[in-house]
Amino acid sequence: MEDASLVVEPIHVERIKYVIWAADMERSIRFWRDTFGGRVLKHNPVIAEVEIAGGVIGIHSGGEGRRTWTGISLQVPDVVVGARAVAAAGGGVVKEPEPEDGQPPHLAMCIDPDGNEFMLTRRRG
Repeated sequence: MEDASLVVEPIHVERIKYVIWAADMERSIRFWRDTFGGRVLKHNPVIAEVEIAGGVIGIHSGGEGRRTWTGISLQVPDVVVGARAVAAAGGGVVKEPEPEDGQPPHLAMCIDPDGNEFMLTRRRG
């Protein structure tokens, strides 16, 4: 039996934002906005917010440009085309998309111009 005194009401979450660091705020905003069709929600010298597909990426100034895994994953229709777009926008591809088990590529490991690593994935099945 559960102790009623330990039951906690869920906290109402208004939105989720994932924050990354940028050594060059303007470059980072352009990369995330232009490469992924994002919409800038907020922009000041300290932090910017870019909405992409309903999710929010917060870009915080003061980054050192060090390579960092973010945990961000963006699902796109074609990871090969997506990886090319990332590279063309000034980012990089850390692990090229490769076919797997006779299926088209479903994963590309990428990096933005400030060293933030992220994944591009394709819907499977």
